[in-house]
Amino acid sequence: MDVVLLTTTPAFRPMHIKAAIEAGKHVFAEKPMAVDGPGLRSVIESAKKAKEKNLALVDGFVWRWTQANREAYKKLHEGAIGDIRTIYSSYYTGSVDRYPKWNRTNTKTDLEWQIRRWYYFTWLSGDHIVEQAIHSIDKMLWTMKDEPPASVVCVGGRQARPGALPPGKYQLGKADGTTTDVESAGGEYGNIYDHFGAEFRWENGVKGYHFCRQIGRCYNANTDEVVGSKGVYQGESASKRHVIIHSDNPWRYQAPSGVKDNGYQTEHDEMYASIRANKPINTSERFTKTTMTAIMARMAAYSGKEVTWQQAMESKEDLFPKDLKWDSKLPVAPVAIPGVYELT
Repeated sequence: MDVVLLTTTPAFRPMHIKAAIEAGKHVFAEKPMAVDGPGLRSVIESAKKAKEKNLALVDGFVWRWTQANREAYKKLHEGAIGDIRTIYSSYYTGSVDRYPKWNRTNTKTDLEWQIRRWYYFTWLSGDHIVEQAIHSIDKMLWTMKDEPPASVVCVGGRQARPGALPPGKYQLGKADGTTTDVESAGGEYGNIYDHFGAEFRWENGVKGYHFCRQIGRCYNANTDEVVGSKGVYQGESASKRHVIIHSDNPWRYQAPSGVKDNGYQTEHDEMYASIRANKPINTSERFTKTTMTAIMARMAAYSGKEVTWQQAMESKEDLFPKDLKWDSKLPVAPVAIPGVYELT
């Protein structure tokens, strides 16, 4: 049994998936599966080949693999709150300081520096709505039985994340209210935003609202709420609080006594079991839709335009640098300005 676990920088995920499938390997791929349209289309083609070769291709959208969430979303799909009207999700978290020891003065090339600080560069991470908050967007699509939105309008910006800092010492606020000292050699925080607010629209009239933020010393929350014609669902995946209220049939998830519900373990247990049974799981149909939904939100925020599903799926915006070499000159792309940033 040959299985490849792909958990490295998202920009490389499409080419890693392609190489693994071509080599006849089963694949577990962490989210996100791509950071742009061309990358996602490559993954879709690889997923087709995986099915042809009877290979597993499994995602790391961890909440799909927990019993608590599975029971909650099964309730929604069975009509526990009636027809879905509106979906809300939040991913408010503190500032993220990944790999702080690396800067342009202690790395040999522009590429090494950016890869070591990959989180802060859109071409590598996709921005935090694609890299982190995509978990919440995935649950929105789960609510809609993986029917993608028809369009999205999104706002976003960079208010508190340090910009292209000149060399010096700085204090950054942390989620717990304390501060951390950072010595900057310049530019470590790349070009990603620190907040987004998206309005997704489905063909049937349902609207979904997603908000995410990475700013220290602010209110934090990671919640989901679905308003239906006969009730309201509220969920907090991390705490396993799942309830249905304002309904004739109120419900609260009760974890079975003594049963551990670890989605990180379950996603692997079920993948390996499917391989051994010669019925390999392929979850690409859902994870490609979730990935593109997050990407189209970023596209809408960066450009200031409404972006349709078709536009996103046909997008030629390739964020991967051309003719990339280890010693390539790779200046930091400017922070996107809505109304100025052009989509292709």
